Amino acid sequence: MYRQGDVLIAPVAEESVPAHLAEAPAEPRDSRGRMVLALGEVTGHAHAVLGGGRLVREPGPFGPLVLHLPQGGKVVHEEHAAIDLPRGWYRIIRQREYLPGAVRIVAD
Repeated sequence: MYRQGDVLIAPVAEESVPAHLAEAPAEPRDSRGRMVLALGEVTGHAHAVLGGGRLVREPGPFGPLVLHLPQGGKVVHEEHAAIDLPRGWYRIIRQREYLPGAVRIVAD
């Protein structure tokens, strides 16, 4: 398991990845060719993955993400050390916080 700021990156066994995710269309890359896991609302910095692969958004209120890196990749952010990820599948989980009457994704 890996963590960079408010983003948790959890390995997923390939046999556990539902077929609809393995074949789902990928999220578009940003103008710099990166797969953005989380964009900082305050700073504008991004937790992003460099390298080949696909980022797929699952339906749901928090839009869980699944990342497939057939050759591995690197997670980068302007304020954190880079993280090398081996090839495989990952679930991307954003940290959430509770406010009375609501749950929301932590703002970066």
